[in-house]
Amino acid sequence: MTNKLIEKLDYQATFDCVQCGYCLPVCPTYIAFENEKHSPRGRINLVKLVAEEKLEISDMEEGIDLCLGCRACETICPTNVRYGDILMSAVEVIKENKDMTLKERGIRTAAFDIVLKNKRVIRMMNKGLYFYQKSGLKKTVTDSNILKPLSKYNDLNKAMPDIVLSKRLTNNINPFRKKDIQVGFFQGCIMEAFFNRINDLAIKIMEAHDLQVTNIKNQTCCGALQHHSGEHDNTVVQAMKNIEAYEKYNFDFIVNTIGGCGATLKEYPKLFEEGTLWHKRALNFTSKVRDISEIMSMIDLNMTKSVNKNAIYQPSCHLENVQKVFTDPLKIIKNIPGLNYIDMKDKSLCCGSAGVYNIIHFDESMKVLDLKMENVKISRPDLIITSNPGCHIQMQLGVEREGLSEQISVKHIVEVVAEACNIS
Repeated sequence: MTNKLIEKLDYQATFDCVQCGYCLPVCPTYIAFENEKHSPRGRINLVKLVAEEKLEISDMEEGIDLCLGCRACETICPTNVRYGDILMSAVEVIKENKDMTLKERGIRTAAFDIVLKNKRVIRMMNKGLYFYQKSGLKKTVTDSNILKPLSKYNDLNKAMPDIVLSKRLTNNINPFRKKDIQVGFFQGCIMEAFFNRINDLAIKIMEAHDLQVTNIKNQTCCGALQHHSGEHDNTVVQAMKNIEAYEKYNFDFIVNTIGGCGATLKEYPKLFEEGTLWHKRALNFTSKVRDISEIMSMIDLNMTKSVNKNAIYQPSCHLENVQKVFTDPLKIIKNIPGLNYIDMKDKSLCCGSAGVYNIIHFDESMKVLDLKMENVKISRPDLIITSNPGCHIQMQLGVEREGLSEQISVKHIVEVVAEACNIS
């Protein structure tokens, strides 16, 4: 055996899997592709066999690549297999041993070293998208169907949300605590570019209910997309920057509106060796991280306006399976005046978004989405409530593909609560 490979792959964790098959009914790729190598236990076996030099690294590449990373298998697993750790160790080994083309290296550099690290670039992207919509270009592209030969981009164009201009962050720190609860707000990158309005509404909801909310100028990308792409060192840098930015202030909570980002923020301690100073600092940071639904659940929301909709909830996989936030969003949704909540079959099954999975593996993502949309159609809602930007775009994409955009709207839970609280 290659000791180096065994050390890099989370080999010991693979022995916790007893091959019981409990994970199979909750694994979206196993259901969609009907192949053992696309199941959690199949992927764990591939990692084990590669570590034991019985297979080549390339033999596990497809199985690992097509994993959505939803981690539903962890929630259901009776032996508490650390599937996420096994998966990420495999992703990093594949990345380190892959001969990338010049194009692939260029895309990674642009995404991880230029775009995601730079708030100025994110704001430029936001302004570009805003102009694309407000100038009428999006309508022209949609109406002319010019992107029809490129079905992926044609569908994603139709699913793009309405863009609101983001604002430059300026520190608004008041050294004196004015409220009982003081919150440091985390923006996120995709959220700022595509869904800045939701962040604005989340802040307004908290402030309307007597929470002190502060934006931090030096916050940066959470590192989720980097981490899921095997960019370990890059992820560590982002984590250290965020920990340093927020630990300067005495916040009770660090709040975000993004299921995926929140999961990465909460797993920062895994990036550092136990017992080190950075590990302790990461633990202190993550102890304060909360999803907006957790905050809204703990305050007495002043919801006085009826939202007369038949609604289903599409939970974020990382909000449930990593952050373990299951009941708070549902508690809020069920208390919204006038709203009729419908419990959709298999609501916790991944929608197929998974970061940039629906861009890189579009066809496979659509197979997973089609499974979800069958249950949506059975439920017959006129509103889909989400808790993550990726899920939001994916569900809107599903609605567009099914020709249901006139019947079904897609909204973040923050938007629905804001409407019920008469906040705009």
